[in-house]
Amino acid sequence: MTPTPLEEVQLAGRRVLLKREDTHELGSFKWRGALPTLEAYKHRGVDTVITASTGNHGAATAWAAERLGMKAVVFASEGASHTKVDRMRSLGADVRLVGADFDQAKDEAERFAADAGVLFVDGLEREQYDGYAVIADEILQQAGEPPSAVVVPVGNGALFGGIGLGICRNRPEVERVGVVAKQAPCMLLSWEAGEPVECESASTFADGIAVRVAVPMAVEVVGEIASRMLQVSEREIARAIGAYDEVGIRAEGAAAAALAAGPQLDHLDDPLVLIVTGRNIDDDLFRRAVEAPDSFPD
Repeated sequence: MTPTPLEEVQLAGRRVLLKREDTHELGSFKWRGALPTLEAYKHRGVDTVITASTGNHGAATAWAAERLGMKAVVFASEGASHTKVDRMRSLGADVRLVGADFDQAKDEAERFAADAGVLFVDGLEREQYDGYAVIADEILQQAGEPPSAVVVPVGNGALFGGIGLGICRNRPEVERVGVVAKQAPCMLLSWEAGEPVECESASTFADGIAVRVAVPMAVEVVGEIASRMLQVSEREIARAIGAYDEVGIRAEGAAAAALAAGPQLDHLDDPLVLIVTGRNIDDDLFRRAVEAPDSFPD
Protein backbone atom coordinates (compact mmCIF):
# COMPACT_ATOMS: atom_id res chain seq x y z
CA MET A 1 0.00 0.00 0.00
CA THR A 2 1.12 3.58 -0.67
CA PRO A 3 2.13 5.40 2.53
CA THR A 4 -0.35 7.99 3.76
CA PRO A 5 0.83 11.61 3.57
CA LEU A 6 2.76 13.44 6.30
CA GLU A 7 1.78 17.09 5.85
CA GLU A 8 3.37 20.10 7.52
CA VAL A 9 0.91 22.79 8.63
CA GLN A 10 0.69 25.68 11.08
CA LEU A 11 -1.97 24.97 13.70
CA ALA A 12 -2.55 26.89 16.93
CA GLY A 13 0.69 28.77 16.35
CA ARG A 14 2.76 25.60 16.07
CA ARG A 15 4.55 23.80 13.29
CA VAL A 16 3.01 20.34 13.26
CA LEU A 17 3.20 17.32 11.00
CA LEU A 18 -0.09 15.59 10.31
CA LYS A 19 -0.07 11.88 9.56
CA ARG A 20 -3.13 11.73 7.33
CA GLU A 21 -4.64 8.33 8.01
CA ASP A 22 -7.97 9.89 7.06
CA THR A 23 -7.00 9.91 3.37
CA HIS A 24 -7.46 6.15 2.92
CA GLU A 25 -10.60 5.12 1.02
CA LEU A 26 -12.16 3.98 4.31
CA GLY A 27 -11.52 7.35 5.90
CA SER A 28 -9.55 5.89 8.82
CA PHE A 29 -6.40 4.00 9.81
CA LYS A 30 -8.14 0.75 10.73
CA TRP A 31 -7.41 -1.08 7.48
CA ARG A 32 -3.77 -1.34 8.53
CA GLY A 33 -4.65 -3.77 11.29
CA ALA A 34 -7.70 -5.48 9.80
CA LEU A 35 -6.12 -6.65 6.55
CA PRO A 36 -3.09 -8.51 7.98
CA THR A 37 -5.24 -9.97 10.76
CA LEU A 38 -7.85 -11.40 8.41
CA GLU A 39 -5.16 -12.58 5.99
CA ALA A 40 -3.60 -14.58 8.81
CA TYR A 41 -6.96 -16.14 9.71
CA LYS A 42 -7.78 -16.82 6.05
CA HIS A 43 -4.58 -18.86 5.79
CA ARG A 44 -5.82 -20.92 8.74
CA GLY A 45 -9.08 -21.72 6.96
CA VAL A 46 -11.36 -19.19 8.67
CA ASP A 47 -14.15 -17.89 6.43
CA THR A 48 -16.34 -15.92 8.88
CA VAL A 49 -15.35 -13.46 11.61
CA ILE A 50 -17.30 -11.69 14.34
CA THR A 51 -16.20 -8.38 15.77
CA ALA A 52 -17.44 -5.37 17.72
CA SER A 53 -16.80 -1.79 16.74
CA THR A 54 -17.70 1.85 17.19
CA GLY A 55 -17.54 1.99 13.38
CA ASN A 56 -14.13 2.34 11.80
CA HIS A 57 -12.78 -1.05 12.90
CA GLY A 58 -15.99 -2.68 11.71
CA ALA A 59 -15.75 -0.98 8.33
CA ALA A 60 -12.14 -2.06 7.97
CA THR A 61 -13.01 -5.63 8.95
CA ALA A 62 -15.81 -5.67 6.37
CA TRP A 63 -13.50 -4.16 3.74
CA ALA A 64 -10.77 -6.70 4.41
CA ALA A 65 -13.28 -9.58 4.51
CA GLU A 66 -14.71 -8.57 1.14
CA ARG A 67 -11.22 -8.46 -0.40
CA LEU A 68 -10.44 -11.91 0.96
CA GLY A 69 -13.77 -13.59 0.20
CA MET A 70 -14.76 -13.83 3.87
CA LYS A 71 -17.90 -12.88 5.80
CA ALA A 72 -17.91 -10.25 8.56
CA VAL A 73 -20.53 -9.83 11.29
CA VAL A 74 -20.14 -6.58 13.24
CA PHE A 75 -21.80 -5.74 16.56
CA ALA A 76 -22.16 -2.03 17.36
CA SER A 77 -24.05 -0.13 20.03
CA GLU A 78 -27.57 1.12 19.44
CA GLY A 79 -26.21 4.68 19.52
CA ALA A 80 -23.45 4.11 16.97
CA SER A 81 -22.73 6.76 14.36
CA HIS A 82 -25.19 6.52 11.45
CA THR A 83 -22.38 7.43 9.05
CA LYS A 84 -20.24 4.56 10.29
CA VAL A 85 -23.07 2.02 10.40
CA ASP A 86 -24.01 2.88 6.82
CA ARG A 87 -20.37 2.50 5.75
CA MET A 88 -20.08 -0.93 7.38
CA ARG A 89 -23.23 -2.15 5.67
CA SER A 90 -22.17 -0.74 2.30
CA LEU A 91 -18.99 -2.81 2.59
CA GLY A 92 -20.99 -5.99 3.08
CA ALA A 93 -20.98 -6.38 6.85
CA ASP A 94 -23.88 -7.99 8.69
CA VAL A 95 -24.33 -5.25 11.33
CA ARG A 96 -26.10 -5.99 14.61
CA LEU A 97 -26.98 -3.01 16.84
CA VAL A 98 -27.13 -4.01 20.50
CA GLY A 99 -26.29 -2.48 23.87
CA ALA A 100 -25.90 1.02 25.22
CA ASP A 101 -22.20 1.38 24.39
CA PHE A 102 -19.28 -0.30 22.66
CA ASP A 103 -18.38 -2.56 25.55
CA GLN A 104 -21.92 -3.92 25.86
CA ALA A 105 -21.94 -4.58 22.12
CA LYS A 106 -18.57 -6.32 22.47
CA ASP A 107 -19.89 -8.56 25.26
CA GLU A 108 -22.83 -9.59 23.07
CA ALA A 109 -20.52 -10.20 20.08
CA GLU A 110 -18.29 -12.47 22.15
CA ARG A 111 -21.31 -14.45 23.39
CA PHE A 112 -22.68 -14.77 19.85
CA ALA A 113 -19.31 -15.93 18.49
CA ALA A 114 -18.93 -18.52 21.26
CA ASP A 115 -22.44 -19.88 20.72
CA ALA A 116 -21.98 -20.03 16.94
CA GLY A 117 -18.47 -21.44 17.10
CA VAL A 118 -17.19 -18.53 14.98
CA LEU A 119 -13.96 -16.59 15.47
CA PHE A 120 -14.19 -13.33 17.42
CA VAL A 121 -11.71 -10.64 16.28
CA ASP A 122 -11.23 -8.03 18.99
CA GLY A 123 -8.95 -5.55 17.20
CA LEU A 124 -6.03 -6.24 19.54
CA GLU A 125 -4.39 -9.18 17.77
CA ARG A 126 -0.61 -9.12 17.31
CA GLU A 127 -1.13 -8.52 13.58
CA GLN A 128 -3.00 -5.32 14.49
CA TYR A 129 -0.01 -4.00 16.42
CA ASP A 130 2.36 -4.95 13.59
CA GLY A 131 0.15 -3.14 11.07
CA TYR A 132 0.07 0.02 13.15
CA ALA A 133 3.83 -0.07 13.73
CA VAL A 134 4.18 0.58 9.98
CA ILE A 135 2.71 4.06 10.63
CA ALA A 136 5.72 4.78 12.86
CA ASP A 137 8.10 3.55 10.17
CA GLU A 138 6.45 5.83 7.59
CA ILE A 139 6.57 8.85 9.92
CA LEU A 140 10.30 8.45 10.58
CA GLN A 141 11.03 8.00 6.88
CA GLN A 142 8.86 10.93 5.79
CA ALA A 143 9.80 13.42 8.51
CA GLY A 144 13.48 13.64 7.64
CA GLU A 145 14.39 14.78 11.15
CA PRO A 146 12.89 13.07 14.18
CA PRO A 147 9.93 14.95 15.70
CA SER A 148 9.91 15.76 19.40
CA ALA A 149 6.82 13.63 19.93
CA VAL A 150 4.15 11.57 18.22
CA VAL A 151 0.68 12.26 19.63
CA VAL A 152 -1.91 9.50 19.26
CA PRO A 153 -5.62 9.30 20.22
CA VAL A 154 -6.23 6.30 22.48
CA GLY A 155 -9.33 4.12 22.48
CA ASN A 156 -8.59 0.44 23.04
CA GLY A 157 -4.86 1.24 22.81
CA ALA A 158 -3.89 -0.84 19.78
CA LEU A 159 -3.00 2.13 17.55
CA PHE A 160 -0.97 3.82 20.27
CA GLY A 161 0.68 0.53 21.18
CA GLY A 162 1.65 -0.28 17.60
CA ILE A 163 2.97 3.18 16.81
CA GLY A 164 4.75 3.30 20.16
CA LEU A 165 6.45 -0.04 19.56
CA GLY A 166 7.66 1.19 16.16
CA ILE A 167 8.98 4.47 17.58
CA CYS A 168 10.69 2.76 20.52
CA ARG A 169 12.35 0.28 18.19
CA ASN A 170 13.84 2.95 15.91
CA ARG A 171 13.94 6.35 17.66
CA PRO A 172 13.30 5.90 21.39
CA GLU A 173 14.15 9.54 22.11
CA VAL A 174 10.91 10.59 20.38
CA GLU A 175 8.17 10.94 23.01
CA ARG A 176 5.06 8.79 22.66
CA VAL A 177 2.02 10.71 23.90
CA GLY A 178 -1.41 9.13 24.21
CA VAL A 179 -4.60 11.17 24.46
CA VAL A 180 -7.94 10.03 25.88
CA ALA A 181 -11.23 11.85 26.22
CA LYS A 182 -11.93 13.07 29.76
CA GLN A 183 -15.33 11.39 29.41
CA ALA A 184 -13.71 8.03 28.54
CA PRO A 185 -10.54 7.84 30.63
CA CYS A 186 -10.18 4.10 31.23
CA MET A 187 -6.86 3.73 29.38
CA LEU A 188 -5.29 6.70 31.18
CA LEU A 189 -6.51 5.37 34.53
CA SER A 190 -5.23 1.90 33.61
CA TRP A 191 -1.83 3.31 32.66
CA GLU A 192 -1.62 5.14 35.97
CA ALA A 193 -2.71 2.07 37.92
CA GLY A 194 -0.58 -0.39 35.97
CA GLU A 195 -3.57 -2.67 35.52
CA PRO A 196 -6.88 -2.67 33.61
CA VAL A 197 -9.53 -0.27 34.92
CA GLU A 198 -13.23 -0.37 34.08
CA CYS A 199 -15.14 2.92 34.03
CA GLU A 200 -18.84 3.38 34.62
CA SER A 201 -19.36 5.17 31.30
CA ALA A 202 -17.66 6.36 28.14
CA SER A 203 -19.87 9.27 27.18
CA THR A 204 -17.58 11.16 24.80
CA PHE A 205 -18.88 12.20 21.40
CA ALA A 206 -15.49 11.09 20.06
CA ASP A 207 -16.88 7.63 19.44
CA GLY A 208 -13.63 6.21 18.08
CA ILE A 209 -12.07 6.49 21.55
CA ALA A 210 -15.24 5.82 23.58
CA VAL A 211 -13.95 2.76 25.43
CA ARG A 212 -15.17 1.94 28.94
CA VAL A 213 -13.32 -1.31 29.73
CA ALA A 214 -9.54 -1.64 29.32
CA VAL A 215 -8.09 -4.83 27.82
CA PRO A 216 -5.13 -6.37 29.73
CA MET A 217 -2.82 -6.86 26.75
CA ALA A 218 -3.33 -3.27 25.59
CA VAL A 219 -2.64 -1.95 29.08
CA GLU A 220 0.58 -3.96 29.18
CA VAL A 221 1.80 -2.64 25.83
CA VAL A 222 0.84 0.97 26.58
CA GLY A 223 2.64 0.64 29.91
CA GLU A 224 5.79 -0.28 28.02
CA ILE A 225 5.71 2.45 25.38
CA ALA A 226 3.89 5.54 26.71
CA SER A 227 5.97 8.57 27.65
CA ARG A 228 2.85 10.24 28.98
CA MET A 229 -0.93 10.08 28.80
CA LEU A 230 -3.16 13.14 28.61
CA GLN A 231 -6.89 13.81 28.65
CA VAL A 232 -8.96 16.42 26.82
CA SER A 233 -12.48 17.69 27.29
CA GLU A 234 -15.39 17.48 24.88
CA ARG A 235 -15.13 21.23 24.27
CA GLU A 236 -11.41 20.99 23.52
CA ILE A 237 -12.08 18.19 21.03
CA ALA A 238 -14.83 20.23 19.36
CA ARG A 239 -12.56 23.26 19.06
CA ALA A 240 -9.88 21.06 17.52
CA ILE A 241 -12.39 19.82 14.93
CA GLY A 242 -12.98 23.49 14.07
CA ALA A 243 -9.25 24.16 13.83
CA TYR A 244 -8.84 21.26 11.44
CA ASP A 245 -11.79 22.51 9.40
CA GLU A 246 -10.02 25.86 8.97
CA VAL A 247 -7.17 24.10 7.14
CA GLY A 248 -9.54 22.01 5.03
CA ILE A 249 -9.55 18.77 7.05
CA ARG A 250 -12.75 17.04 8.14
CA ALA A 251 -11.73 15.30 11.35
CA GLU A 252 -13.87 13.07 13.50
CA GLY A 253 -13.75 13.51 17.26
CA ALA A 254 -11.13 10.86 17.93
CA ALA A 255 -8.85 12.34 15.28
CA ALA A 256 -9.15 15.79 16.82
CA ALA A 257 -8.14 14.58 20.28
CA ALA A 258 -4.43 14.68 19.44
CA LEU A 259 -4.65 18.32 18.34
CA ALA A 260 -6.78 19.17 21.38
CA ALA A 261 -3.89 18.08 23.62
CA GLY A 262 -1.48 20.54 21.99
CA PRO A 263 -1.61 23.20 24.77
CA GLN A 264 -0.45 20.55 27.26
CA LEU A 265 2.67 20.00 25.16
CA ASP A 266 3.95 23.57 24.95
CA HIS A 267 7.22 22.52 26.58
CA LEU A 268 8.11 20.32 23.60
CA ASP A 269 9.92 21.67 20.55
CA ASP A 270 8.31 21.68 17.11
CA PRO A 271 7.47 19.67 15.19
CA LEU A 272 4.97 17.41 16.83
CA VAL A 273 3.44 14.62 14.76
CA LEU A 274 -0.33 14.32 15.20
CA ILE A 275 -2.14 11.22 13.98
CA VAL A 276 -5.29 12.22 12.06
CA THR A 277 -7.04 8.92 12.62
CA GLY A 278 -10.24 9.39 10.62
CA ARG A 279 -12.83 11.59 8.96
CA ASN A 280 -16.03 9.59 9.54
CA ILE A 281 -18.27 11.89 11.55
CA ASP A 282 -22.02 12.47 11.26
CA ASP A 283 -22.86 15.73 9.49
CA ASP A 284 -24.93 17.22 12.31
CA LEU A 285 -22.25 16.51 14.88
CA PHE A 286 -19.56 17.98 12.64
CA ARG A 287 -21.54 21.18 12.10
CA ARG A 288 -22.19 21.56 15.81
CA ALA A 289 -18.50 21.13 16.63
CA VAL A 290 -17.44 23.68 14.04
CA GLU A 291 -20.20 26.23 14.66
CA ALA A 292 -20.86 25.85 18.39
CA PRO A 293 -17.90 24.25 20.16
CA ASP A 294 -18.78 25.90 23.46
CA SER A 295 -22.02 23.90 23.52
CA PHE A 296 -19.91 20.88 24.52
CA PRO A 297 -18.91 20.35 28.18
CA ASP A 298 -15.47 21.40 29.34
